[in-house]
Amino acid sequence: VELLTDNGYILTIGSFGAFGYKVEPKIGLELLPQDENSYQIRTIPIPNHVSPGYELDFQASQTLVEVPAREYFQEHQLESQSIPSAITRVEWHLDLSVDMWFPKAIRKLPQSLIQRTGNGILQQVVRQVSRRLTHKVQEDFHNSNGLPIPKQSQQRQNLR
Repeated sequence: VELLTDNGYILTIGSFGAFGYKVEPKIGLELLPQDENSYQIRTIPIPNHVSPGYELDFQASQTLVEVPAREYFQEHQLESQSIPSAITRVEWHLDLSVDMWFPKAIRKLPQSLIQRTGNGILQQVVRQVSRRLTHKVQEDFHNSNGLPIPKQSQQRQNLR
């Protein structure tokens, strides 16, 4: 993540590809000012950047919801020695549009194969963006409230 403006970031999502065709998507995202416990994120242009073979439009909201900790730990069958009275859960809503332009050689492949492969790549992109933005929002939330950032549970680390 690279700082673009006060609330804007350039996010390099990673390198993705199939059939010898690779892209390293970048997207400019602006984190709008917090409205209660809700954050809105939208696409912004990256100056002097031409997207090679793709176009992304990202509109998202993240809402931080306080949940009674005991209820959460019981629901997810987790154990903890010291449980705080409440924890914060992040609820996501994402509207993502992705357009890709493929070379002629790839367009000769069966449409179903291209679609399946594209869906798999899209899932990877969403997972990467979700993980990175959730971390950034949690970090901003904890820092702005003077709270320590909790260490991730071992179970969460294993999911990455």
